[in-house]
Amino acid sequence: MALCLTTAVTLVPSTASAAPAGTFSAITYNVAGLPEPLSSAPYPRLEAHLAIGARLAPYDVVNVQEDFNYHWALYWTDTHPYRTWSSGPVPFGSGLNTMARHPVTDLKRVTWATCYINQADCLTPKGFTYSRVKLADGVSFDLYNLHADAGDQEGDIKARNAGLAQLTAYIAEHSAGRAVVIMGDTNARYTRPGENLSAFIRDNGLTDSWVALKQGGAEPTPTTPPAGCAPTAPDRCESIDKILYRGSPTLALTPATYATPASEFLRDDGKPLSDHAPTTVAFTWTAR
Repeated sequence: MALCLTTAVTLVPSTASAAPAGTFSAITYNVAGLPEPLSSAPYPRLEAHLAIGARLAPYDVVNVQEDFNYHWALYWTDTHPYRTWSSGPVPFGSGLNTMARHPVTDLKRVTWATCYINQADCLTPKGFTYSRVKLADGVSFDLYNLHADAGDQEGDIKARNAGLAQLTAYIAEHSAGRAVVIMGDTNARYTRPGENLSAFIRDNGLTDSWVALKQGGAEPTPTTPPAGCAPTAPDRCESIDKILYRGSPTLALTPATYATPASEFLRDDGKPLSDHAPTTVAFTWTAR
């Protein structure tokens, strides 16, 4: 008699793999890299840039402004594997560079079409950079770094607004339908009359991470008294160094924390390494 053995096979339905997701930390910092006779930072700039480069190490995506004459010192102590090339010292370079733990590609440098001489804004080719940051296979966002026209005279504000209009046109052409992060020295405040900052944010579908996390989603207005920077709550006051963002149909970006970690960027004697404080945001991201 033949004996038949059968083996039961259980079929388990396959499940779709989870969408890629993760986090990244971002920081923008004006490092005050003008030559010492021109710099408004009161402390030796070579020493400061060596210290700044080392202290940027914990952050995943870094935008710096005024990275001019001490660029080599900044990169000497920085450890990020992906870094943009310098466009040169004063008066040749824009001072804009990016360092990251994620691949950075497609770098473009654009000079403002309009500048106003009041704060030596025409001394260097200030403007913005565009690049693409890869978070995972098939997942990336467009990163912008900017240094806007400085000052609060009428000519400064007009030049700054013209720059934001120029950037809006560039975003429309190069970042349509894509997630975007803009980090840099905007030199703009919501509370300054005549600024087009709110319109720029609205026209590009952006969110200010400071407004979202520290202001309950409500932008200050030109009639709002400027918030004081109390030592116990330094993140409550508006910084001109901003981190703006938007998601896309294929990538969700969410700011988790916002900070101005000035205490992390001090000399040994407690004095600041730059005449600006850095601005940082921790983002979560999910591909969809």
